[in-house]
Amino acid sequence: MSNTWPELKFQNLKDTLTTVQLWTQIVGKIRLVKMPWLNHSWHVTLYVSPRGLTTGSIPYEEGLFQIDFDFISHRLIIVTSTDKQQQMKLAPRTVASFYKELFEKLALLDIDAEIYAKPNELEEAIPFEKDEVHFQYDAAQINLYWQALVKIEAVFTRFRAKFNGKCSPVHLFWGAFDLAVTRFSGREAPKHPGGAPNMPLDVMQEAYSHEVSSCGFWAGADSFPHPVFYAYCYPTPETFKDQKIKPEQASYSTELGEFILRYKDVRNAADPENFLLEFLQSTYAAAANTGNWDRKALECDLTDFEA
Repeated sequence: MSNTWPELKFQNLKDTLTTVQLWTQIVGKIRLVKMPWLNHSWHVTLYVSPRGLTTGSIPYEEGLFQIDFDFISHRLIIVTSTDKQQQMKLAPRTVASFYKELFEKLALLDIDAEIYAKPNELEEAIPFEKDEVHFQYDAAQINLYWQALVKIEAVFTRFRAKFNGKCSPVHLFWGAFDLAVTRFSGREAPKHPGGAPNMPLDVMQEAYSHEVSSCGFWAGADSFPHPVFYAYCYPTPETFKDQKIKPEQASYSTELGEFILRYKDVRNAADPENFLLEFLQSTYAAAANTGNWDRKALECDLTDFEA
């Protein structure tokens, strides 16, 4: 890896990302059923790691286990606190074969997990054990995508640090497959109307039970084939979309209902990190100002505490 942000092209990424997203849904659902429920579904997410994506520590009957996607050696690695380990090769293979082998490996480690074995938040919800359709895996492309996540994770973490209120970790939701960080005003929000495919309404309403300003990174879709950063708030004040946002390349998408900044504009900037930080900070300010958040109480700058 270098200091240069990798080039991402949706058309090159899309087939591999479709397969990997389905694999992460299987792994994420394992975390879901083994963890106690955390507010806003924070117990289901994955995290960017120095080699790929990880569940972090998950409790089970004999202690802790962890599942890692390694996008350098292209292996799925399961480790336990009892000093046991199993691995699987990440390569072109169907979702069905991935699902079958993963649960065989879990059984060898005495990890019992019974999941809802269909995708969530996707229009096409083929049961995992029957999905022979999705099998593409381009090792070079998923490595580039992970390298981008490493860059983005660092910027999101810097952004998250300047908030004194309730704030999510920087984490990857496998439902929509986006890396996100969310700030909260502390006030309750109106009940969310729902609308995500194959997503229970009560889960959506709990996720948006309180006012949020959220930002993230999404690799795109056929309907919007561009890797992009986004920012939105819920509830959304009528004047939110009219706020002045930096940098000038950012815009409001009425179709998506959020501000967007294309990844390629960040990559091509003279200072990508601060270019992206401008977007994160200005969109948060737009949400906080139009939503009448108590910014003085919620924001902080702890640079004086740095060693």
